[in-house]
Amino acid sequence: MTSYPELKLYVDGAWHTTTGDLPVVNPATGATIGKVPIADPDTLDNALVAATSGFDVWRRTSPRERADLIRSAAALLRTRQDEIAHSITIENGKPFDQARAEVIRGAEFFEWDAGEATRTYGRVIPSGPGVKHVVNHQPIGPVAAFSPWNFPMSQPARKVAGALASGCSIILKAAEETPAGAMHIAEAFHDAGLPAGVLNLVFGIPADISQHLISSDVVRMVAFTGSTAVGRHLTGLASDHMTPVLMELGGHAPVIVCEDTDVEAAAESSAVRAMRNAGQVCTSPTRFFVHEAVFDQFLDGITRRTAATVVGDGMEPGVEMGPLANDRRLADVVALVTDACEAGGEATTGGGRIGTTGFFHEPTVLANVPDRARIMQEEPFGPVAIVNPVDSLDTAIERANSLPFGLAAYGFTNRADYVDRMVDRVEAGNLSINTLEASLPETPFGGMKSSGYGREGGTEGLHHYMVIKSVSHSISIV
Repeated sequence: MTSYPELKLYVDGAWHTTTGDLPVVNPATGATIGKVPIADPDTLDNALVAATSGFDVWRRTSPRERADLIRSAAALLRTRQDEIAHSITIENGKPFDQARAEVIRGAEFFEWDAGEATRTYGRVIPSGPGVKHVVNHQPIGPVAAFSPWNFPMSQPARKVAGALASGCSIILKAAEETPAGAMHIAEAFHDAGLPAGVLNLVFGIPADISQHLISSDVVRMVAFTGSTAVGRHLTGLASDHMTPVLMELGGHAPVIVCEDTDVEAAAESSAVRAMRNAGQVCTSPTRFFVHEAVFDQFLDGITRRTAATVVGDGMEPGVEMGPLANDRRLADVVALVTDACEAGGEATTGGGRIGTTGFFHEPTVLANVPDRARIMQEEPFGPVAIVNPVDSLDTAIERANSLPFGLAAYGFTNRADYVDRMVDRVEAGNLSINTLEASLPETPFGGMKSSGYGREGGTEGLHHYMVIKSVSHSISIV
């Protein structure tokens, strides 16, 4: 069996440790599996110096060379997928097959952005004789990036891919609870021959690191994935220095189930997706607004499939859902479910903690939950589906738009007019019809309203890592 790696920082092309550390816990057992070093101020200063020198080298590296190196690192990640997936499962809890799929998706992010590196086109603007107006796209500079614990490898991959493909250097502060995924990325790029200083990886006390990095004049852009509250705080820090930001923040994804859909198929798909990664996904379908004509059938279907979810240690074969990532998440989900039931909602399956070892929560369906319940206003980020009836599509859209979040939204229907109405009116950066997939390498991903600013992926994925320079050149002095 593959062992959990020795955790280190990666600064200026070399691996480092420090005198301080934090424990890394297996959420399936509660056992400590490693110690992650804490970056001190000197280490962060060294990373800033390294990112400056790395940027000077990398910005002058041709897009074709950058793309080739990124693809080489992605190929190494694919080769090492089982080793990386093992690390992800024991530090995060998700089933091994899901962890392996995450590694592949992370490699796909690198491969897509590598292609985009060669397509950062400018343009020539028509003008009079002897005058040229040219628009250039250039890398913005060193990036400070912050990634969450729920996808230990693919979320850091999105940040690193966008920065490196654009010609930027990056200091990545990955999650202390799930550090191995990001360390594997750094290792792959090190082995692929990335110049020193282009990619730097640190861990530590989040508030201390964000304050130190974002306050530095070296940092020219901040990229963050995480909660809306933290995103607002980091945006405020960045605004003090006029530093642009890319923010992928929280959601509470509505699902509109229309009366004309295949109800059984929609219920099956919804149950599986809602329990993926124990619901710890910013795009997880959470608020189901089901037409009253098919409400009972849908509720029965999603309840049956949710109750059948196989829960256990992610390393065990056949397991569909692992534990929550930490004791804080378990406590929060228990509190939200309890509050919903006390407010008048009904748990049609699940509803509480499983056992006393690890951080397991039952796959849960809540029905007829009133709006006054906290879970109707707060992202549960746990294995909970909330199913409520509505009398029409218009009511469903109104309910879907009622929160300040606007990251992902979903709809099940076969009617073209219903699709058109949802596309026009649902407030979300990502809308999926008859599928619960919200994020692909080739499509732009991001939110609106309190769910963030900017896009990752697609042809838009490099835009925030670049600046536009307009050049006017006259042959004669005028």
